Amino acid sequence: MIIQDVINHLEALAPLAYAEDFDNVGLLVGDKNEVLTGVLVTLDTLETVVDEAIEKECNLIVSFHPIIFKGLKKITGKSYVERVVLKAIKHNIAIYAIHTALDNAIQGVNDMICNTIGLTNKKILMPQSQTIKKLTTYVPKNEAEDLRAALFDAGAGHIGNYSNCSFNTDGLGTYQGNDNANPTLGEKGTMHSEEETQISVIFAKHLEAQVINTLLNAHSYEEVAYEVITIENKNKDIGMGMIGEFEKDMNETDFLSHLKTSMQTDCVRHSKLLNKTVKKVAVLGGSGSFAINAAKAAGADVFVTADLKYHDFFTAENQILLADVGHYESEQFTKNLLVTYLTKKITNFAVVLSNTNTNPVKYF
Repeated sequence: MIIQDVINHLEALAPLAYAEDFDNVGLLVGDKNEVLTGVLVTLDTLETVVDEAIEKECNLIVSFHPIIFKGLKKITGKSYVERVVLKAIKHNIAIYAIHTALDNAIQGVNDMICNTIGLTNKKILMPQSQTIKKLTTYVPKNEAEDLRAALFDAGAGHIGNYSNCSFNTDGLGTYQGNDNANPTLGEKGTMHSEEETQISVIFAKHLEAQVINTLLNAHSYEEVAYEVITIENKNKDIGMGMIGEFEKDMNETDFLSHLKTSMQTDCVRHSKLLNKTVKKVAVLGGSGSFAINAAKAAGADVFVTADLKYHDFFTAENQILLADVGHYESEQFTKNLLVTYLTKKITNFAVVLSNTNTNPVKYF
């Protein structure tokens, strides 16, 4: 097994195409073709984490947060980022970051928070749009079924609970040959026409390259005419945050006590108590102030997130209880999620949960 094999499993869980534009995800350090010796899973990649990987003979670190976020103009060891990169390269250790790709995955960070605090009936809080594309092409009628089957095998036609979705429209197409062409019908350099049908299939945007490659390889024409457009629909399975419900409601102080215990945090900062019962809860791991209005609109009684600033608490406006559990605390169970997932996928290599606490925030 090579490092790329692990990456393939990770990107099946959280395709990088759905990471936020500002993010830096994927393989950040190392050679994807190196033979794997072991995987260390961490929330952050610090020097102590690289030391742990060396000690445990893991040549791949799977990190939630990317160690390289802004561009590096020099790597001299003056900053902790540079020192991590230098040490990883020196010891031939690859570093892969998954970050907002996993934030946006339906079985990712926020699903883990929901499960930890006991929410059911979960759904995405802020669904992504523009995650579905449609391919339209033309093919001789007698080849349509074979091409359609090839596109389905490449992942097209599968969205949500629907599979093998396509439609076709009959029409008459023409092919203009030339001296270097190899038309399906007719002599080289001659005009001919044949009965064609139009095929349209939908696919998830992270599959675009393989769908197009399949089209070009499976189609009988040397020059294939096709169009790809982006569909604006929101995707209920991809997006930031989640919202769910407790089976039984509770009062706000009992909820905050439950939240503090279940999320294993020393402190919960919160907005004004509203003397309401808590039934519906929205969550967003990491810095989530941008989703406060979405949580209100979804009818959440509480919004659990991190990194709320002073003025963010005013935006509760007596409509919702805001609860800040801390950045590290909101994401700390993510590495357990990844270890469980990879252990099921990789049975003959060690997948190690890092025991390094990388939380830079301390409480007195």
